[in-house]
Amino acid sequence: MFSSKTEMWATPQDFFDNLDKQYNFSLDVCAIQDNAKCANFFTPETDGLKQEWKGTCWMNPPYGKEIGKWVAKAYKEAVEKKNCIVVALLPARTDTRWFHDYIYMMHGVKVDFIKGRLKFGNGKNSAPFPSMVVVFKPYR
Repeated sequence: MFSSKTEMWATPQDFFDNLDKQYNFSLDVCAIQDNAKCANFFTPETDGLKQEWKGTCWMNPPYGKEIGKWVAKAYKEAVEKKNCIVVALLPARTDTRWFHDYIYMMHGVKVDFIKGRLKFGNGKNSAPFPSMVVVFKPYR
């Protein structure tokens, strides 16, 4: 689970539960049946990138080359279209284009860097990268 062979990093349940208490999520926009965090969720087959997002959304996208598309979608749905709030668990990759285009110093976006490293899924070891929680909200 902790190699470049996978892009899927299952959200630690206790970490999600603490955020869910604060945000009360209604939709997991990027899940598979085995790791969905909400009763309502989009799978690779339903393709959350092609769906309209509503309510308070949880997003832990695949961390590979497609991650920029997910971050762009979150920004557009929440900040531009004002359809929803999106709370995203992302790798803290501050050198990427997607970070600078859709997160860094953007209106309607809040970033919380996570101290230490998360243990994803049922992993015994911490992730080989730092993480951040990014909140995308409608900007008035």
